[in-house]
Amino acid sequence: MMAEITALRQKIETFEHDTPEEFHAFLLTTGLSNFSICALDLAANDLYGKIQGKPLYELWGTHTDRYPTTNYTIGIAPIDEMVAKMKEKPWPIYKIKLGTDNDVAIIKALREHTDAVFRIDANCAWTAKETIHNAPMLKDLGVEFLEQPLKANDWEGMEKVMHRSVLPVIADESCIVETDVEKCALHFNGINIKLTKCGGLTPARRMIQKAKDLGLKVMVGCMTESTVGISAIAQLLPQLDYVDMDGAMLLKEDIAQGVRIEANGKVVFPKLGGSGITLT
Repeated sequence: MMAEITALRQKIETFEHDTPEEFHAFLLTTGLSNFSICALDLAANDLYGKIQGKPLYELWGTHTDRYPTTNYTIGIAPIDEMVAKMKEKPWPIYKIKLGTDNDVAIIKALREHTDAVFRIDANCAWTAKETIHNAPMLKDLGVEFLEQPLKANDWEGMEKVMHRSVLPVIADESCIVETDVEKCALHFNGINIKLTKCGGLTPARRMIQKAKDLGLKVMVGCMTESTVGISAIAQLLPQLDYVDMDGAMLLKEDIAQGVRIEANGKVVFPKLGGSGITLT
């Protein structure tokens, strides 16, 4: 990523623009990967907000008095290790990564140790038949929704699931960029947007609006990433139904300070413009 950005450094630094949207449109002409475009778009948005002296959410006409609570991710592991992770990090909502031959049994076992809401990420591992079969049992076990149960290109299977599952289904791998949103509306109940995959805050905001116009629930998720990315996601919170922004909590060392997530899920926004970050 750094190599391709460095190769275009002079072109990037000398491009004149007034808004992050203009800068993003320029970046799309450079041939850069979406990961690199995301990094530059986040920087441009942060700088724009700092110049204006306001956080991005305020510049976008939203307020942070109400927002969804982030989930905390529990990866696939032996059940005793998954339970230990939950006890180490008590949280109101857990995303449980699945994709084994004993997924329902895993959720039954975890449910004995917490009253938290569960969200299931099946990692594209189930068939349509398995998803429809598992959904009622999982709903009874306090599961809120299923994220990407089928392979990303199994559109026929997802259409069956959407119409027959008793749990909502959220697209992840099936919804990467802006052009995916409309197709997902016919096969999912909602979408999960990743800034690093779609190319940053600028396209993510358009995806959110398009999804809402189509009646979809909207979630923004993260990779295991620093407070730079998490603080950018936090600017979108007032516009979201769900959020997965625990990435920086999973790091041993961070490279930035910014938005902070407290133990009860409360988000603390710094008194800085832009996305509120400072590099450490």
